[in-house]
Amino acid sequence: MPTSPPWCFSLARAASSLAAAVLVSLALWTPAAAGLADQVGATFNLMLQEVVSAFPAIEGLVVQVDGDRVYMDLSAKDGVLLGQEFTIFRKGEVFRHPATGKPLGRFEETLGYAQVVRVEPTFAEAAFVPIEGRAQPRPEDGVRITRGRVRVAVVPPTDLTKGNADLRRVPFMLALAMDQTKRFQSVDPGQVNELLLNNKTKGEELLVRPDRAVSLGRSLDVMAWLVPVLIERRGVTYLDVTWISAVTGAPLFSRRQALARAEGGSDQRFPWEPRSED
Repeated sequence: MPTSPPWCFSLARAASSLAAAVLVSLALWTPAAAGLADQVGATFNLMLQEVVSAFPAIEGLVVQVDGDRVYMDLSAKDGVLLGQEFTIFRKGEVFRHPATGKPLGRFEETLGYAQVVRVEPTFAEAAFVPIEGRAQPRPEDGVRITRGRVRVAVVPPTDLTKGNADLRRVPFMLALAMDQTKRFQSVDPGQVNELLLNNKTKGEELLVRPDRAVSLGRSLDVMAWLVPVLIERRGVTYLDVTWISAVTGAPLFSRRQALARAEGGSDQRFPWEPRSED
């Protein structure tokens, strides 16, 4: 991935100031408020393997193109799921070691993206999302989900319940959980929050504003957004998480689960978070 632009460092300093303010306010938390945050974290951990499974490191070929539809030689047995987003690329000339002349690899050009809309036993159909100025895909072009870590931004949770709990540490919990899978690389949630505030954007807006998801995602150099929402149905509180592509702005998948009980309750804390007796 490319290095962060210079202005990211100013955002990092702002995020540090925000973290310092949070440290002070955390000391005033009640156990009940902390308990709900832990429940959200525990519930997300139950979803996490399903999230990881949506991003298998796989590669295949385009076998046919029909208008804005591409057909890939990948299927469910390869780990393909509805909503997944593949990169479509074309291999170019071989490049060689300047001294030995030994082939080292081939140049590649990214043509666009393919969002899976149908999975059959022997192939998958996907909607082609072009990159302006790039060539149209053709049979034998490559398709892949990167083997590298997927860079993602976790937004502050939207609470649609009547609990009014303090959930400020939830993005840090979710980001840490994703990082620990070794499949994802999370942006500092403080930096994410600062960017949203500066652009007067709420996290839930990314669900319906593809343009914002793409433009702000470009600022953070991420591939996706994770948008957590707390909702209540018939007295039961659920955690709903939606994965939004930062490449196209489209929601790729969503998962919902009733809040689980957090083992250890408010004892699940970050190293920088003060204990109640401090």
